[in-house]
Amino acid sequence: MTETSIRQILEQIANGSLSVERALSDLRHLPFADLEFAKVDLHRQLRRGLPEVVFGAGKTAAQIASIGAHIVERGQNLIVTRLDEDKARQVRRRLRRLEYRREASLGTVIVHEQAPRGHGSVLVICAGTSDLAVAEEAALCAELFGNPVSRLYDVGVAGLHRLTSNLELIAAAAVVIVVAGMEGALPSVVAGLIDKPVIAVPTSVGYGAALGGIAALLGMLNACSGGITVVNIDNGFGAALSATLINRVGWSEQANGTR
Repeated sequence: MTETSIRQILEQIANGSLSVERALSDLRHLPFADLEFAKVDLHRQLRRGLPEVVFGAGKTAAQIASIGAHIVERGQNLIVTRLDEDKARQVRRRLRRLEYRREASLGTVIVHEQAPRGHGSVLVICAGTSDLAVAEEAALCAELFGNPVSRLYDVGVAGLHRLTSNLELIAAAAVVIVVAGMEGALPSVVAGLIDKPVIAVPTSVGYGAALGGIAALLGMLNACSGGITVVNIDNGFGAALSATLINRVGWSEQANGTR
């Protein structure tokens, strides 16, 4: 249930083209649909401006399809993260419109394009090619949330000239997401160069002492550059959501004439 759809219902009641009984029927699944195994939050779009995003790992294809069908039927966009290719094929048997983004293990059904609401663009930077899956989860989610998105990949600290040759691109972004594994040093370097919010994403990429991303996580939490926000290991979606909310604060202030 979106703000637009609720507004339409209220206007139809006001002009007499919709009965109260029919309106109650249309609103029956607000704020959530109870599927027994899941309670689908259909009110999130109204509260936060973004629909509930489905975490695909640990769910069966049947569960994902059922949750997804309820989201789509209510006029909301469906985004499924951590969706493997085999599971995506099974989900598509019920949700024919599902598009699968293999590079990010992401499934989508776009009911309506998300209107741009950001103050500026989101830049996704990743340290190495091995971090691309997490970086693409962040970039695609940020795009689906209505942000203009730029990408700058394979610019890790082992060759800083690759990063510094793109300083204009980095400085032009409103929010920067930095994805890195190994020792996780890249976000600290980027944050030291710009005056924009930096969201750091540690990845589980690295040799044994990387401890599945814990080394990168601790490195980012102990960054020398202040003001870095750190999300969980491999959590590209979480970084995209944080970047979107930060970006929208700027847009909201500008729209209200406070900037």
